[in-house]
Amino acid sequence: MCITNHFSELLKNTQRLALAIVLGVCGVASSPAQQQPPKYEVDASWPKALPDLWVTGGIGGVCVDARDHVFVLNRHDLTDNELDAARQAPPVIEFDSEGNLVNSFGDPEIVPNVLHGCSFDRDNNVWMAGGRDGIVQKYTHDGSKLLLQIGKRGVVDSSDGTLKGKPLNSSRTSFFESAGIAVDPDNGDIYVADGEGQDSNHRVVVFDRNGQFLRQWEPHRDENEVGEMFVPIVHCIAMSNEGLVYVCDRRARRLQVFDKQGHFQKNIPITFEPQTHYPASPEHKPGASGTAVWVAFSSDPSQRFMYVTNQDNERIEIIDRARGQILSNFGRAGHQLGEFTYAHFVAVDSKGSVYVGEINGRRVQKFKIADH
Repeated sequence: MCITNHFSELLKNTQRLALAIVLGVCGVASSPAQQQPPKYEVDASWPKALPDLWVTGGIGGVCVDARDHVFVLNRHDLTDNELDAARQAPPVIEFDSEGNLVNSFGDPEIVPNVLHGCSFDRDNNVWMAGGRDGIVQKYTHDGSKLLLQIGKRGVVDSSDGTLKGKPLNSSRTSFFESAGIAVDPDNGDIYVADGEGQDSNHRVVVFDRNGQFLRQWEPHRDENEVGEMFVPIVHCIAMSNEGLVYVCDRRARRLQVFDKQGHFQKNIPITFEPQTHYPASPEHKPGASGTAVWVAFSSDPSQRFMYVTNQDNERIEIIDRARGQILSNFGRAGHQLGEFTYAHFVAVDSKGSVYVGEINGRRVQKFKIADH
């Protein structure tokens, strides 16, 4: 009888343990909080006012360092009227996460022409590209020293070395409208998106940490992917923690994913949802700007979410990175807080705050995770 009671109690305990394991597993798998991305609201207090009557022109990049400091690239394209009333802000402006000015640097005659994209390497050095240039540059974090430059300022990889020449997609020492940089944290290799526009290069170029050419590849195209929509524009580049390379295939409205050697893995579509059914002008082509303009990853180790600038719809898409599924979005066209005018660049800090740089809006806005 005692033995029977003992086994009966043991069986019950085993059943309870199995049920607890099942419930625990199911609970993790189905937790609504983990399935849904965060909701965002604009932080009207960020950034603080700039000193000395500084004014920024078009934003040429936004990136976040290891301390959650935000670097903003300023294109120095103020109007004459703005110059009458104010002063050009420096090319690079550093804010802390609260929006306080921390540092600024850059010589307009030395930094890339028409700044276009910035990023950090594992040593917290800052990299910059140029949308109307043939160079990329690497600076110390405080900007006091130019550590590396690939290419010669003002000379591009074209038939005549100028922006009017035919793109060659072949130079091992220069670019034609460099768009962005990603640096491999494992070995320091430099991945450059070379081709900001449709009349420039259209390739990814890889160099070693010293700037020596290693390899290159062009966007992936299937046989039936021809025509104006599939004109390749290699507009951004980012590397995930597991070493996948994400490239903005801007005109084709998608991200393309490659391994480090350039082997194509998959497409991630970014849809265009037109709000009107007529053009703004006879020359206007709806959806011509592109939906996959810039990409940033969430800061969790698995980088579960991607944040993509959808310029055609003037919003930020939040995407499940593993599945390539758009989960939600925020922003809209407009000129008020929380709205975008030619949103271009996006960056994410360790707390999940999202920073969006606008070219025509000429500002960077911070979106924080909503409390409600």
